Amino acid sequence: MSVGYEPDETTPVFVISVAAQISGLHPQTLRQYDRLGLVSPQRAAGRNRLYSLRDIHRLREVSRLSADGVNLAGIQRVLELEEQVESLQESLERLRGRMAAQPSTALVVWRPHRRVSGA
Repeated sequence: MSVGYEPDETTPVFVISVAAQISGLHPQTLRQYDRLGLVSPQRAAGRNRLYSLRDIHRLREVSRLSADGVNLAGIQRVLELEEQVESLQESLERLRGRMAAQPSTALVVWRPHRRVSGA
């Protein structure tokens, strides 16, 4: 029984021509998006770009936003904000996990009102 390697969505496996075909964009468009920092594929030994499935999804998102009339600066900002939201959601989930694993350490102090006698 051999154990095979299964790439996840962040594994760079697609050369630019395949990434362009999958994303429905021209290879030159992918190069431009790389230069602008909208998508940052990894580089192979020969400086060839290698795209992951996550990169392909991002290319499609850039294409969709562009088709909706958002300029490249706006697309960059949208992508940055989406990354921030994702990061905050992950942090929140980790915090919730830690909170659920720890017993409550809350301290409740009760002070009854003193009654004034003979008034």
